[in-house]
Amino acid sequence: QVQLVESGGGSVQAGGSLRLSCAASGNIRSMNWVTWFRQVSGKERQGVAGVYFLGGITDYADSVKGRFTISRDNAENTVYLQMNSLQPEDTAMYYCAAVLAGGRWSSIEGYRYWGQGTQVTVSS
Repeated sequence: QVQLVESGGGSVQAGGSLRLSCAASGNIRSMNWVTWFRQVSGKERQGVAGVYFLGGITDYADSVKGRFTISRDNAENTVYLQMNSLQPEDTAMYYCAAVLAGGRWSSIEGYRYWGQGTQVTVSS
């Protein structure tokens, strides 16, 4: 099993930055993709950015390309999401997910493990 703990959320004004962290523990060797999702109340959870934990390959949703950067620290078993130029539409609960069992990196159904989420609020 893999346990994921997110941190770093908070409130920021438009144009500001936040860095989210996803600390993993447990069966780290099973981690292939680690992905950040976000969800607005009443809407479907959406993939934001993913990283192939061992190889470092990354991919992003079009809505965040050029503003968000996903990275990982293999020694610390942590994945980060640096979010710059934040906009009110980025407001959501952000979740970290790991161990993609099948499908694309942004496929919600493919992930076995999820964190509890961290709230990001961007005011105009």
